[in-house]
Amino acid sequence: MTQRPQEEADRPGPVGSVGRGDGAGTALRRVVSGRLLFLFILGDVLGAGIYALVGEIAGEAGGAIWVPMLVALLLAMLTAASYAELVTKYPRAGGSAVFAERAFRRPVVSFLVGYCMLAAGVTSAAGLSLAFAGDYLAVFLDVPAVPAALVFLLLVALLNARGIQESVRANVVMTVIEVSGLLLVVVLGAIVLGRGEGDVGRVVQFPEGVSAGSAVLAAAILAYYSFVGFEVSANVAEEVKDVSRVYPRALFGALLVAGVVYVLVGLAASIVLPAEELSASSGPLLAVVQASGVGVPDWLFSFVALVAVANGALLTMIMASRMVFGLAEQRLLPPALGRVLPGRRTPWVAIAVTTVVAMALTLVGDLGALANIVVLLLLLVFLSTNVAVLVLRRDRVGHDHFTAPVILPVLAIGSCLLLLYQQEGRTWLFAGVMLLVGVGLYFLARAPWWRGGREPSTPGE
Repeated sequence: MTQRPQEEADRPGPVGSVGRGDGAGTALRRVVSGRLLFLFILGDVLGAGIYALVGEIAGEAGGAIWVPMLVALLLAMLTAASYAELVTKYPRAGGSAVFAERAFRRPVVSFLVGYCMLAAGVTSAAGLSLAFAGDYLAVFLDVPAVPAALVFLLLVALLNARGIQESVRANVVMTVIEVSGLLLVVVLGAIVLGRGEGDVGRVVQFPEGVSAGSAVLAAAILAYYSFVGFEVSANVAEEVKDVSRVYPRALFGALLVAGVVYVLVGLAASIVLPAEELSASSGPLLAVVQASGVGVPDWLFSFVALVAVANGALLTMIMASRMVFGLAEQRLLPPALGRVLPGRRTPWVAIAVTTVVAMALTLVGDLGALANIVVLLLLLVFLSTNVAVLVLRRDRVGHDHFTAPVILPVLAIGSCLLLLYQQEGRTWLFAGVMLLVGVGLYFLARAPWWRGGREPSTPGE
């Protein structure tokens, strides 16, 4: 992986002129340091997925939870190399949708890439709401899961509507809490092992009657969900100091730290409890804490887990509501979705609509199914980005940027296709319906009665 200068000036991309590729003349303040960017990416990646999905992964891979975690990390790093190149090459671009527009020059492709990000965010929030309403919440309240999930999504919407500043401040506190909970699980696993208890042999046990390869691939799809989130960092590139040098280090560093923590958590969980007990619980890490016998109060760890899940849901719903707002501003969705609260200046209609859709999804899928849908949608986004980085190799810019060896995006394309091939027919059906809705919205946006006589903008304009 190298950085190389390009001799020619950055020419305006098909989404409109963006000025110099290095972001000169940007209206945004470059105030995000490498350390802050690292924490931003780590907070997006580390947390809710692992709290919710350890049991689901154990159900697929048996006690060898750490193996699909490691595989998912390696696959995520391949795609991260493509993001590192495109973000540092076009630091004002704004994410996967605009990378697609630059590379393919087809507005419908760019729209659908952005729409997949939006749909994945809403679906992820629905899955996290079900995780919130499971065994972790049961320590405090014995209530039915689905109604509790609906109330949780309503509370997230109210915080989202209150304001971005309040939401970001809450995210900082939540990130510290959720990381502390994961480190506690690792420490408890070490304590159990130090007492001569637990079963180290379980960490290499796969389910009976299933080949190790099939088990790892099936579990890697779920584990991949725990690593997504790094792609959101592309949207803050214009505010990063010395982005060409800082962004790749922060991105790869955050993914590596998250991967190490996830592997350690997987090892600790398998040592303390057999896979059957982990997969039977909707609060698997709480079960690990209870089985350790160290005396950590159930309410304390459940509180930590609930905070982690709530943080993940809040971040995804902030992203989804702002994407809907942006598409409405560009007349790619009904203009009414662009309305904001007079005092708070938050997109209340977009927040309401995305919340209602997330609520509906909690009624039609369980946590594992919704996580698979999220992964499928994001794999389509990643596939587009990995192809785009190869197409745009011939596009020269006038500043140094990160350049990945060509083999990495090629391998990343192969990894995306492999994981897409492993998805079940039911997952493809759900995602296909969502994509058809997106296609319908795109062509409706071209109707004169929808756009009010204005040509809809292309994402990124």
